[in-house]
Amino acid sequence: MTFVPVIPESYSHVLAEFDSLDPLFSALRLDSSRLKCTSVAVSRKWLALGSSGGGLNLIQKEGWKQRLFLSHKEGAISQVACCLHDDDYVAVATSQGIVVVWELNQERRGKPERIYVSSEHKGRKVTAICWDTAILRVFVGDHVGKVSAIKLNTSKQAKAAAAFVMFPVQTITTIDSCIVQLDYLDGRLLVSSLTRSFLCDTEREKFWKIGNKERDGEYGACFFPGRCSGGQQPLIYCARPGSRMWEVNFDGEVLSTHQFKKLLSSPPLPVINLRSEPQYDQTVGSSQSLSFPKLLHLSEHCVLTWTERGIYIFIPQNVQVLLWSEIKNIQDVAVCKNELFCLHLNGKVSHLSLLSVERCVEHLLRRGLWNLAARTCCLFQNSVIASRARKSLTIDKLEHLKSQLDPSSCSDLISQLEELILKFEPLDSACSSRRSSISSHESFSILDSGIYRIISSRRGSQSDEDSCSLQSQTLSEDERLKEFTSHQDEDQPEQCCGSHGNEVTFEADKNESFLPFGIPLSFRSPSPLVSLQAVKESVSSFVRKTTEKIGTLHTSPDLKVRPEPRDDEQSCEEDMSPVTCPKEEDTVGKKELTSQLPKQDWFQELKVATTEAMTMLQDPLVLFEPKSLRMVLQEWLLQLEKTLAMKDFSGISDTSNSSVKSDQDVVLLDESIKGILDDDSEKEKRDSLDNEETVAQAEHESVDSLREPSDDIFQVCSPCVIANGLRKDLAELTTLCLELNVLNSKIKCTNGHLDHTLQQCCPEILACQFLKKYFFLLDLKRAKESIKLSYASSPCVWDTFIEGLKEMASSNPTYVAMEEGDLPTRLKLLDDSVPFDSPLLIAYATRLYEKFGESALRSLIRFYPSILPSDIIQLCHNHPAQFLAYLDSLVKSRPEDQRPSFLESLLQPESLRLDWLHLAVSHGAPPSTSTVDNEGYPRPHSHLLSWAYSQLILHLIKLPADFTTKEKMTDICRSCGFWTGYLTLCLELERRREAFTNIVHLNDMSLMEGDNGWIPETMEEWKLLLHLVQNKSTRPALQESPNGNLSDGPSPINVENVALLLAKAMGPDQAWSLLQECGLALELSERFTRTCNILRIAEKRQRALIQSMLEKCDRFFWAQQA
Repeated sequence: MTFVPVIPESYSHVLAEFDSLDPLFSALRLDSSRLKCTSVAVSRKWLALGSSGGGLNLIQKEGWKQRLFLSHKEGAISQVACCLHDDDYVAVATSQGIVVVWELNQERRGKPERIYVSSEHKGRKVTAICWDTAILRVFVGDHVGKVSAIKLNTSKQAKAAAAFVMFPVQTITTIDSCIVQLDYLDGRLLVSSLTRSFLCDTEREKFWKIGNKERDGEYGACFFPGRCSGGQQPLIYCARPGSRMWEVNFDGEVLSTHQFKKLLSSPPLPVINLRSEPQYDQTVGSSQSLSFPKLLHLSEHCVLTWTERGIYIFIPQNVQVLLWSEIKNIQDVAVCKNELFCLHLNGKVSHLSLLSVERCVEHLLRRGLWNLAARTCCLFQNSVIASRARKSLTIDKLEHLKSQLDPSSCSDLISQLEELILKFEPLDSACSSRRSSISSHESFSILDSGIYRIISSRRGSQSDEDSCSLQSQTLSEDERLKEFTSHQDEDQPEQCCGSHGNEVTFEADKNESFLPFGIPLSFRSPSPLVSLQAVKESVSSFVRKTTEKIGTLHTSPDLKVRPEPRDDEQSCEEDMSPVTCPKEEDTVGKKELTSQLPKQDWFQELKVATTEAMTMLQDPLVLFEPKSLRMVLQEWLLQLEKTLAMKDFSGISDTSNSSVKSDQDVVLLDESIKGILDDDSEKEKRDSLDNEETVAQAEHESVDSLREPSDDIFQVCSPCVIANGLRKDLAELTTLCLELNVLNSKIKCTNGHLDHTLQQCCPEILACQFLKKYFFLLDLKRAKESIKLSYASSPCVWDTFIEGLKEMASSNPTYVAMEEGDLPTRLKLLDDSVPFDSPLLIAYATRLYEKFGESALRSLIRFYPSILPSDIIQLCHNHPAQFLAYLDSLVKSRPEDQRPSFLESLLQPESLRLDWLHLAVSHGAPPSTSTVDNEGYPRPHSHLLSWAYSQLILHLIKLPADFTTKEKMTDICRSCGFWTGYLTLCLELERRREAFTNIVHLNDMSLMEGDNGWIPETMEEWKLLLHLVQNKSTRPALQESPNGNLSDGPSPINVENVALLLAKAMGPDQAWSLLQECGLALELSERFTRTCNILRIAEKRQRALIQSMLEKCDRFFWAQQA
């Protein structure tokens, strides 16, 4: 991967394209060569798309779901304008110059209706439309310079009126050239023509020319609303030649001229999109002398324009170019807030958003687009480093982003990201001295000697528990740190080195009063005892503060309930008070420091077993031998069960987060102190575990834990703090156990026999209990895929896994917020708050499905590929028909030419093809009595019956597959009566005789006509078809079609119709001889004879025409040679 260049700091915003409108255009049929989009408009609620066929599509922006279609017989749509202060009105201009105003009646849930049709501009090209900002009035301008106003009296107003009044069209003005742009604000109409701009007071009917100099060409003009809070008067900006703008006051007086020609010499900024990586060329180009065809007010301070080369966004009051990006072939642009909808010359529409760099990166992070987010950060690193971005893009987010990149393919990107993280805070002298003791975290730092919690204060200061909040506490800490000199901070690491000794014997001054956390300062004697005490207390204080900050109020340490010691172990909690008596510190310090550190901690045996297991897994003889691999995992699982069954963890709640966190206040592993608990009971417990009876008892306890009922609670949180390296190995081994179905260790009783009760447990129950017991150790993504693969027929395992995810997500505010609102609101909340790669996404989707059912499933297609069809089929295993609705919507969301390849990519493994086909033909199908007769043959015209998922079935059938699979698909279609697919497969498998037999029974000549008809290719096939038709005519009369009388349906298959088809295919003479051979010549009517004579005449004329053309060509070539 190449080095990413750096964009100058002056660029803080970017254009981003996160959503493609191609699926929407495909659904609206606007992507064909016959029909294309000709105009675009946007409001707070609607996106309006006018088409060349005279149709106006109104799509609701919220979810792109609701759609209204307004048809116009007056020609193609040339201009569209949505009323900005009332979304219920839209104005349309057609190619014939007719202006139609629609009232959508959305509030009353009625049908849209035309409330005004204006012929004022008939026969002219309407070039601009805009709405009044206060009342229902539309301004229209055309290519000859005429501007008119349409005042509306709507059905809402007519309720109070005695009669419906149609106001006449008012002509505002007529100028000498084409109208380029119209804009309206606060009673003033702004008109921009090819020669100059005009300001019109529509109330007093006064007009002003803006400026004295004329221009020649398309130049736009727009209002720039003032700030209501500051009482600022609105301004006007008019485009001028040479990349210039006039700034005009609200009375039409030119205040100044802004020149952007030199500012546009900078290279264009890339557009952030999902299709390609952003590219930036640092080469500075020449200045651009441009003409701006239209000006649009965007966001709060910006003005937008475009040319054939790109989009330009200015901050005109500061004479600054916010950005310009190269986007070619733009025909028109519609804006709403910070959204841009660009209509291109080819009829496509792109949806762009103007975002600050940090908001753009956050959006990419939520979607899990790690590479694109990293490249954007590196491109705009000057903006990311700026202080305004640090509030949203923290170091933690950048570190998480770096961890998601692939080191093998993104090494250069990772190195640039690391440099960016280092630049996040300047390394000056003051910050450097501070970092030596505080690091980058606000309230603690990590050094080689341990974890330090530093809050400096003067002697006799109160406990930090008296602080009102963690924020005020951090603020006071920063203020106090300013009092210390740099040499005091540099002495701290040296004073902390005493904590590394095995034994420390030091008698502290009992008369000295300690600071809250015992941090040695330069005016105090360097005490190793104090340093070690500071390590312990800083660790406990940090955990306690973190716990309080998350969910509880700050409580005094004196009020905190201390866990009572068990009968078989000694109480080992540290005093949590940050202010301690000097005598107590001496006593505790001497007792802990003079005694030896614990020989072995809780996890020592588990660490050893985990290391051995991971080492053995690297041996190919073990890794590729399933039996040996299972033995290794079973031995390791036994040690894991024994460790988690120890009495130290017996009092820990599995589901209460607060309990887990309160235990973390007491238990925290520190790298500088190898042992955490130093008591005799721990040593006695390890010694007693060597006894055989105790081992048997522990094993029975582990077995009993597996026999617990399936409704017990989940272990979604770790019962204690586990080092990252150990946790990673535990997750790998635990997930591997689930994948290989090693769900219990082979535990022996004291008599040496296996516990048969455990062996008799069904795999589903063992899997459920395994998930509940070790949920906190699992790799959730791998676990989900393993469950779908190994327990596809056991829904209880999937339901258990989803319950665990719900339990894990229940503490998330988004999970609670999704209890309220309709489906679009909840989907938007889910889209904005939960990353697309989060394993908890399926838990949120389950909540939506449980609430809204099938409609929620159809909406989940937006989360593909984070949520796959295999997830959905597990989600709705009780209602398989709803899965078909999801799959059908997912396939239809792709363009029509991409649907087969997309569906093929979903069919992994291949066995899904038959399962999905059987599911599709079994739901939404007509009754079998309507498709198959008593003899097993098709009923006449039964192929015309409607099937709910016929398109999906045909896609599945037409995909390439092996011969055996095609035969099975043929049998499925025949058994269910889906004759269209059955015939397709028969002809594909060269079972033509069978196909023609069923075509005759379907009794529809259209099956053998047209470009896609199945016509016999050989003389034998024609004879077979004639024989089948002859036998059919000798049978009794056919029963009536399920849809009605046979005479009302398609043309039937009889001897005469087949004979006519034969004559057209082989010629009348060969057809007559074949019919005589089959003995069917006497059954033909005069119609056949007349048709044959016409065919003979046409054949003769065609031969004569061909002969004449050949002779002309021959003469021409001879003439050329001469």
